[in-house]
Amino acid sequence: MKHQWRKDEKALYIGAKQPVLLEIPEQKFISITGQGNPNGEDYAARIAALYPMAYNLRFKLKRGEIGDKPFEYTVYPLEGVWTSVEYTPGQPINKNLLVYKIMIRQPDVISQMDFEAALAESMAKKPNDLYAEVQFETYTEGQVVQMLHVGPFDTEAETFAVIEAFMSEQGLERDWIMQDYVHREIYLTDPRKIAPEKYKTTLRVKVKAKKSLT
Repeated sequence: MKHQWRKDEKALYIGAKQPVLLEIPEQKFISITGQGNPNGEDYAARIAALYPMAYNLRFKLKRGEIGDKPFEYTVYPLEGVWTSVEYTPGQPINKNLLVYKIMIRQPDVISQMDFEAALAESMAKKPNDLYAEVQFETYTEGQVVQMLHVGPFDTEAETFAVIEAFMSEQGLERDWIMQDYVHREIYLTDPRKIAPEKYKTTLRVKVKAKKSLT
């Protein structure tokens, strides 16, 4: 049976319309870092460097070339963790100063060796200088608060305000990770195919209990 993240892992990916506290387990990713406006060509090129390897690994699993038996699944959605070289909470963001890591999750059975083989094949089929920057990594995000944002990326601050209020009510605060990336975004829709008001993005913030002042 085909594994479909939208159904089989819905709670992890499809954010609710209100903030939810979750525990995110260890996951594997292929990823690439960058800096600058996500509306620019460099960001699009980095996304394009990830997908050939994601699909190469998917086909290898489907054919039974990885793991003990064939495994079919839907490629996971694009995700990104974001910060800025001059980030100030509550202030307007200069998109040209954004720093990001974009990534696509991989099934647990995939190893560093499998990734390197897929990377070599992708480079041989269609050379791309950015392939050299793609990494394979494993990490545990842990406790997070997440919520679905519907609408343009530029209005995400409204949803983050709801998340922050929830965190305050629950006695939680941000737990900075990955070189102080501020938050994670999971892109549930393709902005090339729909209007901005219909974009669906799961927003996620890593949290921890607030320290007592006494």
